[in-house]
Amino acid sequence: MSRNTTPSRLEAVTLGVVATGAVSIAIASVVGATGAAVEIFGSPVPVSLPVHDVPMDDMADAAGVVAAEYTQSLVSFDSLAAGTRWLLWGESALPALATVIVCLSLWWLGLSLIRQRAFRRSMAPVLGTAAIALVFAGMFAPFLGAVARAQVVEQLPASDAGMFWTLLYQLDPAPVGWGIALALVATAFEVGQRLQKETEGLV
Repeated sequence: MSRNTTPSRLEAVTLGVVATGAVSIAIASVVGATGAAVEIFGSPVPVSLPVHDVPMDDMADAAGVVAAEYTQSLVSFDSLAAGTRWLLWGESALPALATVIVCLSLWWLGLSLIRQRAFRRSMAPVLGTAAIALVFAGMFAPFLGAVARAQVVEQLPASDAGMFWTLLYQLDPAPVGWGIALALVATAFEVGQRLQKETEGLV
């Protein structure tokens, strides 16, 4: 796409829909994080705790079932320490923040494409910031949740705490992988911007 051409009506509509959808998803993420805050900082506080070695006795004799056990238990507490609440909310807030940054980056990209200025100077830093946000949220959000749940398990009676994992950190590699891919896209835009400058200089 050059400076002397304009996108077709279909391209403009498609880019507009993508940009609008990105903003809508960003708003939904903010609403979701706000709802999580209301739940976590209220009372009672529901906390999903990972359990281990808890068999499902009701399915022990089911046909075709070799083994069955519970992996999660939802436990509601009438009170939790403020630090634990903040850690639990951080587990939800970090992915929501990363989603907002990525969606705003897509909105900016769509707007730039509509205006025929895809390789503007700000594009690479914007996409790079989104990539860092994805990797950071993907790595640290589950860590905050693991620490928070470890603190919750510590306040349980010893007779009941044995069924829960003391510290269980489960990393989802998908956000990290998407962040790395987005970083490569940001690098491509940086190269494109440099080539565009060189071409304009030759002209």
